[in-house]
Amino acid sequence: MTHSHHTSPTPSVSPLRQRMIDDMRMRKLKLSTQRGYLRSVKRLAQFLGHSPHTATAEELRRFQLELVNQGATATTINGLLSGLHFLFDITLNNPDVLRQMSTIYQPRKIPAVLSQQEVKQLLDAAVSLKYKAALSTAYGAGLRASEVTHLKVNDINSHRMFIHVEQGKGDRDRQAMLSPVLLRLLRQWWCFGQRENRMLKGGWLFPGQDPVNPISTRQLRRACRAAATLADITKPVSLHTLRHSFATHLLEQNVDIRVIQVLLGHKKLETTALYSQVATNTLRDTQSPLDLLELTTLT
Repeated sequence: MTHSHHTSPTPSVSPLRQRMIDDMRMRKLKLSTQRGYLRSVKRLAQFLGHSPHTATAEELRRFQLELVNQGATATTINGLLSGLHFLFDITLNNPDVLRQMSTIYQPRKIPAVLSQQEVKQLLDAAVSLKYKAALSTAYGAGLRASEVTHLKVNDINSHRMFIHVEQGKGDRDRQAMLSPVLLRLLRQWWCFGQRENRMLKGGWLFPGQDPVNPISTRQLRRACRAAATLADITKPVSLHTLRHSFATHLLEQNVDIRVIQVLLGHKKLETTALYSQVATNTLRDTQSPLDLLELTTLT
């Protein structure tokens, strides 16, 4: 095959796609969300073989059926639906087309949780001071992976003992707790990083190979799994397990669930309430109202 030297013209963005992009930018949706929504629409267009703006309710119903037949998970289907809702409800102003499609109910699973002893073993097994400090931040402040990796040195407020978490999930800034033990560990790491010239002024708290970038969530997740393996923890452990364990251990210390909700940055109390199902100490120490009744004993 001979190579022609002139490059093929770039395919122009269809007016519909451009309008949807503008609608998403107007609403300041996160880039990752925008990409996901566009992928959903592309997948629908491939199924239809024509532009989605002429799609009928029946075609969309068949699209969902086809997804199910292909073995798509509930998460995938619900994700696709979010993108299609944006297209039809907002960009095309034609929500009626989606009336035959339905989101799939997903029962919430009880999160796996480590005991305090297991958390200690895991943190002690971290392969470097940087990872020990980062994993301790995930547990000690209950942060998500992306929140840990995006912390800057100046987000640590040692005067008022809080960590400023910028634009976590749902684009809300929040303040996470900063424990004295975590602060000591972070100072230790900071001094070490300074000596190794890893810390840029006002830069990332946990820099990557190139200090201009933060460490990736993938690196952090890998470090977490490695520590769990070294600590001989047989339960499935992910970085999120540390956040779950933080919440559960607070509940077991009788911290009010609404306080935990704020610390985790949950919008809905139901999300936080899941932890009450795993806090076994709390269940054990709670007195049943039956115990307060003085029942007559049967002879």
